[in-house]
Amino acid sequence: MSIETRAARQPWILLSPALVAVTLLLVVPLMFIVVYSFWLRTATGADQVGFHLDNWQEALTDRFYRDILISTLRIAAITTFCCALMGYPAAYFIARSRGNKAILLLLLMLPFWISYIIRTMSWINILGVSGALNSALLSLGVIGEPIQMLYNETTVILGLVHFLLPFMVLNIYVSLEGIDTNLEDAANSLGATKWQSFVQVTLPLSLPGLAAGGLLCFVLGAGTYITPLVLGGPRDAMFANLVFEAIITQLNWPLGSALSLMLLAVLGALVMIYNRYLGMAQLMKGLG
Repeated sequence: MSIETRAARQPWILLSPALVAVTLLLVVPLMFIVVYSFWLRTATGADQVGFHLDNWQEALTDRFYRDILISTLRIAAITTFCCALMGYPAAYFIARSRGNKAILLLLLMLPFWISYIIRTMSWINILGVSGALNSALLSLGVIGEPIQMLYNETTVILGLVHFLLPFMVLNIYVSLEGIDTNLEDAANSLGATKWQSFVQVTLPLSLPGLAAGGLLCFVLGAGTYITPLVLGGPRDAMFANLVFEAIITQLNWPLGSALSLMLLAVLGALVMIYNRYLGMAQLMKGLG
């Protein structure tokens, strides 16, 4: 074997463990889901093997699924906007702090050490009828009886913001860290105020990080089912809850597969649009 051939094969040899893992853990299960989506659930509860479009026709034409999908995208968009609004000042403060940056980053990472389910359920102890907030308001005499604050769309968004805010802060922080602070000093030396230098220099240069954080928050928010299941009411189900209901409760794997692929296609299209205009490099920096 020639040296050129071995040199050409070496990258593939090094990548082979990762490629095998991705193939077995991602590609193969996804192919099973694609195949399942064309099977048919019979009245007896058995799956009829074949190539049927009934599940796709139901998923794409039924107004119920379309409305839930639109509601899911709307909730994810509101959550992403709230995360951006709250996350940018926090990321800017960490990036421009001196001396205690490592401690602030550690505090930012602390929520990842606690289970997502536990963090979500903690809101029940805070906002519940006998929770901490109602107890405090009752003891202060602000209210005469407990207020029902749980099991609505607002608490779902609150729980999603609680879960996704660190992802937004980390991505914006990475982007801000890559900006040379001398650019802001140069703008100030040319007569710009601190606000003008931020708006005209820092903010435009940090937009890739903001976009990466927005993409992460939107995709993770649209694909979650724990938060609406714990904090939402019957009318606050998101699209992932429909997939869970179809597969786990109804044992209708064909319809659940079609619904999951439908959500995957919508979110995949958003990722492709992001990659087309901004690229995935900034997103990888935030994840790293």
